[in-house]
Amino acid sequence: MNWYRIKTSFIGIKRLITLSKEDKQACIDAYKFFQSMQNGAKTKTEDETKAVAAYYKVLNNMLSVFDLEKLYIPPQLDDSLGLYGNQLLCEQALLAELNLSNPDASHLLDMGCGRGRISHYFASLTGGQVSGYNIDPNQIENADDWAKETNMSDRLHFKVGDHHKPLEYDSESFDGCFSFQAVWPFFKEEELDSCAQEMFRVLKPGSRYACSEYLLSPYFDWSNEEHANLHKKYLPTLAATQSMYPADVCKALERAGFKVILSAPSKSPAWPICEQKRDLILRVRKVIRFFQRIKLIPAWVEESLDLLQTGGQSWTDAEKAKIADLNWRIVAEKPVTNF
Repeated sequence: MNWYRIKTSFIGIKRLITLSKEDKQACIDAYKFFQSMQNGAKTKTEDETKAVAAYYKVLNNMLSVFDLEKLYIPPQLDDSLGLYGNQLLCEQALLAELNLSNPDASHLLDMGCGRGRISHYFASLTGGQVSGYNIDPNQIENADDWAKETNMSDRLHFKVGDHHKPLEYDSESFDGCFSFQAVWPFFKEEELDSCAQEMFRVLKPGSRYACSEYLLSPYFDWSNEEHANLHKKYLPTLAATQSMYPADVCKALERAGFKVILSAPSKSPAWPICEQKRDLILRVRKVIRFFQRIKLIPAWVEESLDLLQTGGQSWTDAEKAKIADLNWRIVAEKPVTNF
């Protein structure tokens, strides 16, 4: 593990220790809210959005301790590499799908950018600019700090934003947009069109949207009790509020005006990497318990890790059964209009 990873882990632990009581309680309440949704509670989108923001404010620090700073699990494209190496391979493949004609002059949009590390990587690869938005101000602050630390503030632009509201960007201002497990798990089926329309609006003609997103596979059957039970256990762990089929998303993109070029499952499963992280969490929980005994870390951290592990195992079982996919691939292009 390099110095950056060690530093990030210690910062994550420090932030967990110093979180306010209000933030801790909001995180716990958010998880209970997600569980209530799985138990059939009818919820409003604005309440779901608030819960996601409260949960991620804590989760992003917790997962940074376990080298999950980018907050997504990639497919295991190369079994000789760990999580980070496979993230880079996944990101390189998605960037290639954007088919940029002039990369160093490009301006991309990172939808649900988290701490901005993928934006940073794409700007480094293309030589162009990347803008990103996220619902969590804590992560946007981290993204801005990292851009400054790496002298990339002139090419990286971050702001707080909400998928469910009109994007605060001019029409036809981006040469491509992308998302990694950050968009479709937060929309009800009747809300898909508004998101797809906003993507279409901000993209230049001929530009593409590409994603690696959590979606149900076509084999998922809501009437199958085993499928439904696994879904009930794993979805709160993903901090997702909804589960869509690829066909639902593709239809929304097509209604917005896109031509869908690709809709396909991940090239390889993510569960082997999930199991690697499960084993790491098991080891680190021993350290967490020590800090808990000396009153440096409250009991809720250990309880949260236990919930993450339980839900993570349900995810592994679901992916092995091929009923859900963390990295379903969609590529859609905005046609060039000829007059």
